[in-house]
Amino acid sequence: MFSFSEVSLDRIAIHGIGNPLQEEELKISLNESIIHDEVVEDLLMQYFLSSFKQEAMYHFDHETNVENNEVFSIASKIFDNPNDFYQQSVNMAKLLYQRTNHPNIKTGEMYLAYFQNCKVGEDFCDAIGIFKSETKDTFLKVFQKSDNFQVDYEAGINIKKLDKGCLIFDVEKESGYRVAMVDKTNKGEEAVFWKENFLHLTPREDSYFHTQNYMTMCKGFVDDVFNSEHNVERVEQIEMLKNSAKYFDTSETFAVDTFQEEVMGGHPEVVEAFKEYKEQYVADNQIETYDEFEISKPAVKSNKKIFKSILKLDKNFHVYIHGKREYIEKGFDEERNMNFYKLYFTKEE
Repeated sequence: MFSFSEVSLDRIAIHGIGNPLQEEELKISLNESIIHDEVVEDLLMQYFLSSFKQEAMYHFDHETNVENNEVFSIASKIFDNPNDFYQQSVNMAKLLYQRTNHPNIKTGEMYLAYFQNCKVGEDFCDAIGIFKSETKDTFLKVFQKSDNFQVDYEAGINIKKLDKGCLIFDVEKESGYRVAMVDKTNKGEEAVFWKENFLHLTPREDSYFHTQNYMTMCKGFVDDVFNSEHNVERVEQIEMLKNSAKYFDTSETFAVDTFQEEVMGGHPEVVEAFKEYKEQYVADNQIETYDEFEISKPAVKSNKKIFKSILKLDKNFHVYIHGKREYIEKGFDEERNMNFYKLYFTKEE
């Protein structure tokens, strides 16, 4: 968990990053940017930090040794010697320009910022921010000229829409620092550019990571195994999804035996199928799963939307199932040659 309630912006450098595949230039500023206006500084802080709301954390990685990760190396030099900030910002801009290796990646500005008093867990630390603005919005300007009001426009950056960013906290250096990341613009092939090609990040294995993985795995089990191909009706699928969401929402810690009992009713054949699916999921995704871990409530909040309790009937009805399984009954009407559901309730609200 991190907090920016007491953070301050200490230094900032801005460089222009073109796309070399589009024959666009790298434009290096001659010096750091000096922000004299407190309003501008506050707006920059809002632009840089307000998008970092999720608790998912990463760390730098490399095929051989994390010290060979170039972003990690540049960040380490800044933390070790903040007076070398400008020169390292130039090195970071050159690296970002070099790694811009897809024709669809947009030109933009790279901001390298140095923050103080970031709270990570119970401790305060410095942090380095790398941000890239790519999207320009059009803003109307209304101003008074003589006795009339005039309207004009200009292109600018929407401070509520950070395109790409990462925060490198000066903690856990030995394992690649603790890093938070945002990427709201890229999809398709170019989506790997920021996280993988430039930053080279892997998830930090904490409670958020374990909770998110297990919730994703449960949803995958229902979709791929606990389904109509194995004679499981849609209502039964929804019941398991609903029980899974309830378990993660109400429990403080995860325990696999309790989970299997509460979510799967302890049915041996379902539990065995889940264990087999889990083994395959771990192998395919090359991750570790644990039988016990602390459940991250931010991860639950971010991921429980995947457990949708909606029964879709042709294009006529969507039934949201929140109650008990025994209050809904499926049948077949031979006269109409159609399926039907019978719902039981006490009163209509």
